[in-house]
Formats: sequence, structure tokens, C-alpha cells
Amino acid sequence: MNILIDAFGGDNAPLEVIKGGSQAVRELGVTVTLVGDTEKIQDCAVQNGLSLEGMELIHAPAVFDIHDEPTTLLKQHSDTSMAVGMQALHDGKGDAFVCAGSTGALLVGATFLVKRIPGIKRAAAAPVLPTEKAPFMLIDGGANNDCRPEMLVQFAVMGSAYMQNVMGVKKPRVALLNVGAEETKGRELELESYAQLEKAPLHFIGNVEARELPMGVADVVVTDGFTGNVALKLYEGMGKFMAHQMKNNLFAGVGGKLAAMIILPKIKALTKKMDYKAVGGAVMLGVQKPVIKAHGSSDGQAFFNAIRQARDCVAGNVVQTIAENTGKTQKANMGR
Repeated sequence: MNILIDAFGGDNAPLEVIKGGSQAVRELGVTVTLVGDTEKIQDCAVQNGLSLEGMELIHAPAVFDIHDEPTTLLKQHSDTSMAVGMQALHDGKGDAFVCAGSTGALLVGATFLVKRIPGIKRAAAAPVLPTEKAPFMLIDGGANNDCRPEMLVQFAVMGSAYMQNVMGVKKPRVALLNVGAEETKGRELELESYAQLEKAPLHFIGNVEARELPMGVADVVVTDGFTGNVALKLYEGMGKFMAHQMKNNLFAGVGGKLAAMIILPKIKALTKKMDYKAVGGAVMLGVQKPVIKAHGSSDGQAFFNAIRQARDCVAGNVVQTIAENTGKTQKANMGR
């Protein structure tokens, strides 16, 4: 299995990308292909005493700037490591693609270079988030601000396929993010989506409110990209807020520091549970090969986990399962 990586995507590229790729080659048994300026990659490896053994290189002379308009990736910036990498994925030179660059540009490339699965209306960003119990997938996490009910049903199908095939959830519970638990709540989008989700071949459990997300009440939470991104950013922000509050309160004064030392293992366990690096990144679901959006500030460990996530998507036949289940859902809707 060959995992393509944008060697110049993210704040810490290419050094941390190389570190993550090297670890993946050693521990995951995959081939890693770094896409970017080959001379700079080789120089970085030499300067930091890193081996490129087990890694292949594809040259791309430019880097896509996070401030550039995402749609310019296709023509004006087709020579960037992101564009070249996704074109190589489409051309069969790799099985999955990992990138920590611009989310918008990655979505454009995934849609128009890698291409959507037949029948899928929109690709969606799908981060996996921690809860009190087990992780859940939020879909859409920000790719599509304006959605139609049938799109949310497809998001549910895609999210269920991922949680079952990659995360090992036997019967993923699907919930619709809403302002109340009653099926009469929400806008026209939520009302019609609820009706369609009830008839879809899914384990739909109804509406869920945002305050219930950290409790682990569902395995897949479906919403439009605007709402999903607001929920995602608030989720991340509250995690940082709680971490800062814990640090400031527990380590204040001599007594606090002594108490903190006693419960330090539990603090580390909680911190690890809330760490985005443990998951890897947000998967772009709905395209013909797995595309993983790693966090912009990813270090070597985070890139390693994103590569592992990509490997698991390929091994779990997520794309094939989505394609098959989309067909079943379309037939079910035709029979309504």
C-alpha cells in the first residue's frame, strides 16, 4: 500500500512530514510517497539526520498558500505539492492522500482531481471527535455550508461506513444535530432530513442537541457544513479552555502543585484522550480514494496517525462500502 503525502502542507513541513512518514514506513509496513520539491526534502532529511529509506519522492516545485483562493488550485496552482499529489492519487500512483494544507483547496482537489464517487452529490469533511465514551464522527464539519436533505442522508451513509469499517462500530448510531430532541424541531432542512433518515437503511436514533455531543450519545452526527463547523470550533475551543483552566487551577501554589503530582497520571490520560494527534485528521468522504486532512499544526506523531488513518480507510474498503450503500439508499428513496 502506498500513501501519498503533501510534504509541504502544514506549519511544520517538511521536517515533521518526513518524521511521520519515516515512522509509518517502519511501523505500519506501508510505502510513503512524499510530494514536493525533492531537493528541499532531501536537504531537510540530511540536515536533521533522517532517513528517506522506504519513501519515494514525486517532484512538485511549488506550495499552495493557505491564503490563496481554493479554486485556483486547479489551474494557477496545478504545480503545487497539493495538486500534484491529488492528481497522482487519481492516476493510480497511490492508494490514499494525506495533507495538512488548506481545507478549502483540499476539498476542491478531492472533488475535481480525485473525483466524487458516482451518485454522491458532495464530498464532506468528517472529523472524529472524542467523547466521554467512544469517539464520534461529525459530518459535515465545514465543507458544504448550504445542504439539501438528500445530502445529509448521504453524509449519514458515508459516516456509518467509516465508523463501521475503520473504527469497528458494528451498528453505528446516526443522529441529526438539531435544536431539540423532538422530530418537529428545526428548520425545513432538519424536518425533511429527519423524514428521509427514518426511511434510510441506517440505525437512525433521531435528533441530538449540541450539549449531548460530549456524552457519546451517537456514533455519527449529521448536519450541514455551516452548523457543523461552528460545533467543531466550539468543541475544540472548549477543550483548550478546560485544559488551560485545569493547568491554572491545579498548579497554583505549593498545595496545588503537590495535589497535581498525585493525580498527574489521570491528567495525562485525559489530555491524551482529547488530543487531535491521536486520530490523525478529518477524512474527506465521498471521493473515489481516501483523502485525509491533517491538522495544520501537526507534528511527526500526528502525521504518522494520519497515515495510519489513511491505511485503515484503504484496508477497510470505505470507498467501496459508501458506493454500495449509496445505491441502496437511492433505491429506498425511489420506493418512497
